[in-house]
This record gives sequence, structure tokens and C-alpha cells, in this order.
Amino acid sequence: MGTVLILAEKPSQANAYADAFRNTKKHNGYITVEDSRFFNETAYITWGFGHLVSLCPPGHYDKKWERWNLENLPIIPNDFNLEYYVPDEKIEQFNIVAGLLKDKADSIIIGTDSDREGSLIAWSILEKAGVLNKPVKRLWINSLEVDEIQKGFKNLKDGDFCKSLAEEASARQFGDWAVGMNASPLFSLHIQKKIKENGGNAVLPDGSSSFSVGRVQTPTLYLIYQRQMEIKNFKPMPIFELMADINVEKGKFVAKYNGKFDKKEDIQKILSEKNIQSQENTSITKLTKDLKQTKSPKLHSLSTLQTKANKKWKYSPSEVLSTLQNLYEKKLTTYPRSDTNYITENEFKYLQANIDNYKQIANVEFEVAFPEPQKRYVDGSKVQEHFAVVPTKTIPSSDKINQLNEKERNLYFEVLLNTLAMFAPNYKYEETNVEVDIKGAIFKASGKVEVDKGWKALFSNESEEKNDKEESPRLPMLTEGESAVANIKIKESVSKPKSPYTEGQLINMMKTCGKTVDDEEAQKILKDTEGVGTSATRANIIETLKSQKYIEVKKNNVHVTKKGEILCQAVEGSLLSKPDMTAQWEKFLKQIGTGEKKKRTFLTNIERFVNLLIEKTPEYVGGANIQGMIIEAQENSYISTCPVCKTGKFTDKGKFYGCNNYSQGCKASLPKQFAGKNLSVNMVKLLLEKGKTNKLKGFKKKDKTGTFDAPLRVDINKESKNLKIGFDFAKK
Repeated sequence: MGTVLILAEKPSQANAYADAFRNTKKHNGYITVEDSRFFNETAYITWGFGHLVSLCPPGHYDKKWERWNLENLPIIPNDFNLEYYVPDEKIEQFNIVAGLLKDKADSIIIGTDSDREGSLIAWSILEKAGVLNKPVKRLWINSLEVDEIQKGFKNLKDGDFCKSLAEEASARQFGDWAVGMNASPLFSLHIQKKIKENGGNAVLPDGSSSFSVGRVQTPTLYLIYQRQMEIKNFKPMPIFELMADINVEKGKFVAKYNGKFDKKEDIQKILSEKNIQSQENTSITKLTKDLKQTKSPKLHSLSTLQTKANKKWKYSPSEVLSTLQNLYEKKLTTYPRSDTNYITENEFKYLQANIDNYKQIANVEFEVAFPEPQKRYVDGSKVQEHFAVVPTKTIPSSDKINQLNEKERNLYFEVLLNTLAMFAPNYKYEETNVEVDIKGAIFKASGKVEVDKGWKALFSNESEEKNDKEESPRLPMLTEGESAVANIKIKESVSKPKSPYTEGQLINMMKTCGKTVDDEEAQKILKDTEGVGTSATRANIIETLKSQKYIEVKKNNVHVTKKGEILCQAVEGSLLSKPDMTAQWEKFLKQIGTGEKKKRTFLTNIERFVNLLIEKTPEYVGGANIQGMIIEAQENSYISTCPVCKTGKFTDKGKFYGCNNYSQGCKASLPKQFAGKNLSVNMVKLLLEKGKTNKLKGFKKKDKTGTFDAPLRVDINKESKNLKIGFDFAKK
């Protein structure tokens, strides 16, 4: 075997591996291991910082590609021969890793994250270091617990397994690079050109004049835009329902005639035809009672956790992913980037053995109703790379739980309780269904009585565990055939538009976007591949849309900005506005991963797509009302007139507030934070228009001993022609 080098993805992962071995010693950028149980000679553990190498920018291949120019498109290096470079801040660690790979390693164990992206990270480092010829094995584990790490090193996978996944991820990376590097300048320059032809200024309120376009981010944005336009163009329609207040001996309840009607006359016609008066004597025609039960929710995947946490705590998908990564590295939960809700019998065995310990941690008590595996949760055929997110074998002490931050604690207990619920009794309730015949018109009502909370007792504080069906009103004591008096009424309401997406709903929207696609084959592919993006990338896609200022989140609702609307108008009709292209990509990429298709064929198709996009984009952009939308966006973003130049308008520039007359020489600006306090748009508006604010709370003292309250004021510095902000302390 010779000298072995273990390549981890990050320092924390490398330290976890070292914890599983004897006789380890830390050095600058690596760890040595002397453990004869696993290695015949000294082994080395080293690490990257995630992506230690990156794809070179276009200018690396041709100087003409350093600046955007329509005449220089397409940007595709010869034979798609993309190369990697090492960012300046990572050079020191890369040199350590490359030196060990070249000079010390007889063989290599790839220990990066056990997924496609982790495989790509490793192989790109090996390629850049020039050691692709050395023997490679793959560590593939779902937990960083010592026994799982040791088991993984005893059962290493062949390197070809990792290489095929890396090839698939590399094809995706190269394709995304080509689409982004061409589509971004292509649409940006055509949008700018159209605006200038109409005598406009192509600069947006945030100071930018360019648009980032991508294979996944752009169709995702367009799906959000479609929902927003649907809400905007929604026209409320009247809805009429036929109801009856039913009075019986032991109380009353409301029953409803089946169906909703667009016109009041339609209900009046039914009443007239059946000669139903405003009050009628009747009876309980039919009464049934059924004992029903429901099983606990499926085990969590990353997507279901992101959706649940956003609904319950308003955590963003990226916050959930990073928090789960922390819990994984603390050995409390299993691998976070899982896209399945199932575990195998191996995981079930250790979970079952630790039920009492888990119950003690969660401070809950219940009788185990399902000690054996259930197919709803335990199905090895549904587990491919990773199983569901569940607690590890590690039983944390109360001190370790107390050391977790609020997000970590909330998500840990969510995973823990969700897993325990698999063993708990079913939730049971009695459902009563009533029918009342009023002159041939059947009115129905239903009610529900909880019999046994079962697994729901574990989530007793969660209102969202309830649904509309469970919220059915209680019915009075009834007997079939008993007399009743019905008071007939017509209920009038209006239809309501759909609500904007929340951040959590975006994850589910991306997973199920195949439902919005017309093409049946694309529908099937998107269903099989679980929509656009992957469980590991969806959170980053949403963050990209936010950082590009295409969307903004207000009170957890997602809204497309004017900049986002402009891009959506421009790409409308192209494949970049639809998930269909991603469907075809994902199908082909999976076939690359299994060896059925070649990466070269995929990249050739990408080149054809880019050339078609260059040809068609003038047509797409030509029909959009972009000039008017930019003017509207600029007007809506103005905070106030600039007090320095008197003609410019102050806007949000991203990192600061500033005058839009900068190109004409006005340098007036205000910070977004002062003395540790964030300055809102309303505060800045007061400063610009009144010269001062009311008393504001929460400024931090210079010596960091506390906070104080004071008004702010702003003055014009005549020499620098800028604004000077300070406190407006009252004179003694």
C-alpha cells in the first residue's frame, strides 16, 4: 500500500478523521497518523477549503474575452478544454496539499464530502496538482462518528466510483460555466443596447447595468416571476355557497350544500326548484362515525427540513443547510445533503437501540408501538448515496446541548423528534359525517374528535402540525333520524389569489416544477430528477438570486424586484425561462455518471445551445418593454433629492446610500451603518430632507460597554462636497 494521503474537504472534516486514529500529530496544513490498524506506514491527512481550485475566467484563454463584446461571442475555449487556477487566498494550502500529493503519497484516499460535488472538488485538486496517475480509493460515509469513520476506512470504495461522479459533476460545472459566461454578457449587452436606442440610461437603481444569467437560477427566477404576475393580474370573482344552520335538541351546527357557484341566481334557482324556504323542518338523514388514524411524517431529507424550518422559524434554506452542516461536524446528525426520506435496516437498528436515550434527551415519554421496521421509513431500495437526516449514535450530554446555539438546538430537536415519531403510536381520531336531506337537497357536515394524540404528542407546541381537516368543528350529540330545524342562508365571498412563495416553499417549487412543464417527457424527467437544482445546490441558487438583487424577502415572502422583472421579460420565450432544458441536462448528466453517455457529447450539445442563444436573443429582448421598466424601477427606488448637488436622487447602492449623479461629479453618500446601528431608508430620508432624525435607540459605545440613544444629524462639508453624519446631542 505504501504511504497513504487522505484528502479531506475542510479542516473540521480532517480533524474528525484524525479523532478516529491513534498517534496523530498536527502540522502546518496537514496531520500525520501512525496507526498500524489501518496503515502500514505513516499516513497523511490534508484538506482543502471547499473548492481549493476554480475554473479560469474567459480572459485566461483569450485577451479579447476580458471585456464584454457581442462580436466576441461565443466564449468557448478550443475543445472545451477548461482549466483550473488557485485563488490567491488559497495558494498556501494548495501548495501544501500538492506537495504532499506529489512527494509523499504512493496512493490517495479521497475523503471529501460523500456526494458528486465532493468528488469533483477532489478530482479537480488532483488534476491541478498533476497526480491523476496515482492509485485512488474513496471513503464514503454518512456520519463523522468514530466507529463510522473507522468502518468506512475498512471498506473503501474503488476510485473509479468517485471518478464517474466527478465526471458527471465536471460536465455540469463546465456546462454552467459556458452558459453563464455567454448568456450574461449576451442578455446584458442587448438590454443595454435597446435602452440606449430609446434614449435611456441603462444603469439600474443599484448602480449596475449587467445581468447574471444561469441555467438553473434563471428558470427558477422565472417561476417566481410567473407566480408574481399571476397574483398581480388576478381579478377577484364572487363566490356563492348554500349553507344551513341546523338546530337539534342538543345544540346546532352548520351544514353545506355541495359546490360553489359564480352567480347568486344559480343558488336561488335550486331553492326555487325544490321549493326550499328560509326555514325548514327536517331530520338527520345519515350519520356515520369512523375511527381513523395517521402515521407520523416521513423522515427528513434536507428539503423537508428546509421547508419545515422556514415555516416554523423563518430560517432561510441556506441557514438550515449551514446549521445542519455544523450539527454533522459535531457528530449529532447524519449527512445533511440528503435527498431521500428513507433509511436502511442498519440505521434502524442503532436508532431502535437508542430510543430510551433519545427520549431522555428530548424529555418525552411514550410506549414504543412500532419496534420493527416499517416500509414507510425503512427501505434500502430507496437509499442510493445517502439516507435520511437522523440523529447519530452519539448521545449528547446536557452540557453539549446547552452549548448549541438556538438554530442548532431547534434543528437538532426537530430531527430527533421526527425520528422518534417513527416508533410512536399512530394519531387516532373519530370522524363523524352527517347528511341532512332538505327537500331533496343534501347538506353535509363533518366533525372530528381526537381519541389518541399518539406521535403528535411529541409536537404538542406546533400549530402547523394541524391541517384544515383536523380543525373541523365539534358536532353536538346526534342520532340518526332525529328531528331538526334548518335555517337556510346564502354565503357570499370572493375568490382570492395565490400567496407569494415563502423561501421554504421555493425549495418545494424547485423540486416539483415539472408540473408546470407542458412537454410530457420533460415532466417525467423533472419528476425523476426532482426538479431543478439538487438538494445540495438549491439553497445556494436562492442566495444567488438574492445577491443579484433579482428577488427580495419581506416578512418571509419572496418578491421579484424590478431588476428581476426586466430579466424575466428579456428571457421570456427562450429555453432559459423554462425548466425543460434543465430536465434534459439532468437526464444526460446522470447517464454520464453511470457511464452510458460521454461528457464530450454533452459539451458539444452545450456549444450548439450557446450558438442558438446568440442567434435568438435579439428577438427575445426586442419584444420586451425594458426601457419603461427601468424608468419605473429608478423612480420607485429614489429615497430623496440629493441635498448636495440638488438635482441627483439618493438611492440604495447596496453597501451604502448615494447620489445617482456620481458620473456628473457628485460624491454625496451616507453609510448603511453608524455606531453599530443599521440605518433604514426612512432614517436616511429624514436626514436628507430634515437634516436630522428623532431620537434613535441602540447605538454602541466606543468602549463597547453598552448602548445609548441619540438623534442623528447630517451636515454638508463644503470642502469635500460630501455629507458628514454625527449625533445631535442636546446642548447643556
